[in-house]
Amino acid sequence: MKFNTQLIHGGNSEDQTTGAVSTPVYRSSTFHQHQLGGNPKWEYSRTGNPTRASLEKLIAELEHGVAGFAFSSGSAAIHAVFSLYSQGDHFVVGSDVYGGTFRLINKVLKRFGFEFTVVDMQDLNAVQNAIQDNTVAIYFETPTNPLLQIADIEAIAKIAKKHGVRTIVDNTFATPYNQQPLTLGADIVVHSATKYLGGHSDVVAGLVVTTDQHIAEQLAFLQNSIGSTLGPDDSWLLQRGIKTLGARMRVHQENATAVVKFLQQDPRIGKIYYPGLTDFPGHSVAAKQMKNFGAMISFELKAGLDAKKFVESLQLIDLAESLGGIESLIEVPAVMTHGSIPREIRLKNGIKDELIRLSVGIEDPEDIIADLKQALDQLD
Repeated sequence: MKFNTQLIHGGNSEDQTTGAVSTPVYRSSTFHQHQLGGNPKWEYSRTGNPTRASLEKLIAELEHGVAGFAFSSGSAAIHAVFSLYSQGDHFVVGSDVYGGTFRLINKVLKRFGFEFTVVDMQDLNAVQNAIQDNTVAIYFETPTNPLLQIADIEAIAKIAKKHGVRTIVDNTFATPYNQQPLTLGADIVVHSATKYLGGHSDVVAGLVVTTDQHIAEQLAFLQNSIGSTLGPDDSWLLQRGIKTLGARMRVHQENATAVVKFLQQDPRIGKIYYPGLTDFPGHSVAAKQMKNFGAMISFELKAGLDAKKFVESLQLIDLAESLGGIESLIEVPAVMTHGSIPREIRLKNGIKDELIRLSVGIEDPEDIIADLKQALDQLD
């Protein structure tokens, strides 16, 4: 079954009881057990729910894993993955990660005795040299948030396997439509499914998929024990969103290409971060491991121009957190998504105060570009 067909017909796309072509929402916290101690398939919705199970089966198929797990947010999913490990364990982490992930690492996980070394994942020698005797996993995003840096998944996975450690990839920006890390050697893939997978800015969710049956059993235990599971209504919304992922991504990416061309030609734009540009560092790696380059663009205005005035002058594009929805969204990472990272660390990692991140929606591209132009004109 081809990928776009699998989006629609994968998982439990048809209810076996009624023949409904849309998985029902099972709003039940508990289930009738017909035999005492009979090991029923469904017993309590934190442990398992038919609607959530349908979603989990679908994402496992799309990412080519043995099992999928749905959580109440992307951060909850990431926390569950780190919960596989113990005090004294060491992780190699990418330098350009989502601010919420940085906050989880710095303010929560370090308090429990986890150790971290932050490296530029584009530098394979740095990745290799950061591995210690107590290293258990390498964790990174590709493309990264917000600098769109590209890490070579296959090369990093080979380094990890050589040292007996796991490879964990956040695939939120690429989605399985463009990139499937497990097929490139990764052991675990995580998603903030709030973004492109949901696609309509109406659900908060996280997903985890693994290729390892033992890890899957551990994640199932943690999902049930920690309890940050995705409810049936949100599971249904997310599965519905995934069905149109292919159709949406094609338009997102066509629009992103048009927007990048516009930004390249405007003299008020100082720098553009987009893996589809042939002179972008990591372009060749992205072309090798991704089907397309996605629809996230970051850029900087020319020196002296006011980023605050620019984003506040937009009329169609929403100034808002998050990304990957059908509507175009813009933000300033230094103030918004990455505001939890201390400024000196943020600047060291290349996230400047004037950096702007744009999630290109599926509106008519002429309207997106016209809005960018009129906002830029306010700066003249």
